[in-house]
Amino acid sequence: MKQVLRTYRYFLALMAFDLVVLALYPQAGVTVFRKTASNFLQMLSVLPPIFILLGLLEVWVPREAIIRFVGEGSGLVGIVLSLFLGAAAAGPLYGAFPVAATMLRKGAKFSNVMVLLYSWSTLKLPMFLFETSALGAQFSVTRMLINIPGVIVMAWLTSRLIPYAEQEAIYQKHLLTTTT
Repeated sequence: MKQVLRTYRYFLALMAFDLVVLALYPQAGVTVFRKTASNFLQMLSVLPPIFILLGLLEVWVPREAIIRFVGEGSGLVGIVLSLFLGAAAAGPLYGAFPVAATMLRKGAKFSNVMVLLYSWSTLKLPMFLFETSALGAQFSVTRMLINIPGVIVMAWLTSRLIPYAEQEAIYQKHLLTTTT
């Protein structure tokens, strides 16, 4: 029981908050519950396909391929591939974290995983297409050209600012989650 409460503590805290709002302000509480339900249903529609794709990645892509293309010795190829994977991904940012965990588990370089996360959040190709139609090609291309080096610099800084011991702890955590 303690483990279940610990696992679902954030969800339970959200439900408790919603109930308090409902008790104190019934009209606002109904709105809060509707928004919570809407967000929960959106997550349920996004996460299962991501987990299916991750399962296929686990089975079909050998660890050696990940290490070769985005691992420690991948160099510029790893950066470009991580940029492209993050930019081409569809879905909200919370979908990127299981992908990042799988990449870590498969042996991807920490900075390349950061490139994937940062490009997922800022370089979305669908967003680029929308921006181009709404704001013009000059704006979209300029934003993309500014953000690409920004993503790379931020990933490099992140990998330098997080101590090696913490990075190793992150790798170990994700290695342990597959074996337990």
